[in-house]
Amino acid sequence: MAPRFLACFGRGSATASAPDPAEELAPGPVLVELFSSQGCAASPDADAVAARLAQDSPGGVVVLGFHVDYWDYRGWKDPFASSAWTVRQKAYVEALRLDTLFTPQVVVQGRADCVGTEHDKLAQAVRDAPKYPSPAFKVTFQRPNPTTLQASFTGPLRARVDGGGSVMVALYENGVVTDCGRGENKGKALLNDHVVRRLEKLAAVRDGASAKKTVSGSVQFPLWDGFRPTKCGVVLFVQNAALQVLGVQHFDLPDKV
Repeated sequence: MAPRFLACFGRGSATASAPDPAEELAPGPVLVELFSSQGCAASPDADAVAARLAQDSPGGVVVLGFHVDYWDYRGWKDPFASSAWTVRQKAYVEALRLDTLFTPQVVVQGRADCVGTEHDKLAQAVRDAPKYPSPAFKVTFQRPNPTTLQASFTGPLRARVDGGGSVMVALYENGVVTDCGRGENKGKALLNDHVVRRLEKLAAVRDGASAKKTVSGSVQFPLWDGFRPTKCGVVLFVQNAALQVLGVQHFDLPDKV
């Protein structure tokens, strides 16, 4: 399927899990995933919209930026692009029953999408999204060697998972500036925040796992040249088999990890 760009298509739906009624916990943040590319002329504006949304909703929105690789043939190879992020976007296209890939696209809680430059539609999607308590994981960070960050987690899910799912962990970087020498953004200094550098599966969750289910596990992230913990953060989220997000938890990295 050849990708087309900058168009929104039909919506899909799936059965959602719900917080355990016995648990009366405050709702956690909404996960906003931005699929973009430095080779796409509209993506810098979408980055700015997502960053402003996160700044205007402290604790209410968590943004993860996935740079896809299908724009790389257009003259500029995005240094943060990954075929794995393109595969992730394709999975949402199927789950939401959309017609095609496009950039910039935002996916909210794994349930709704819109063009990333449409601030009002994005804000409405965040308001309409179901809210779940954040998982209550504790984390320990270690550096087993200079080029690896290890994160060990344990804690309860705080939302029932129907249909089974996964606990995912993303390592992202803020304040990345790239001088774009070619392509649609030629001559621009591009600022990217929330850039996902690594994404790992912490654990599988069985069908019907209760909100009180405790999960433990560790992930290891290969680090890159110039890694600075003060510019990075970690996001843990629970996602069911339909790719719907059932809880999000954010962690800052220690300054001297």
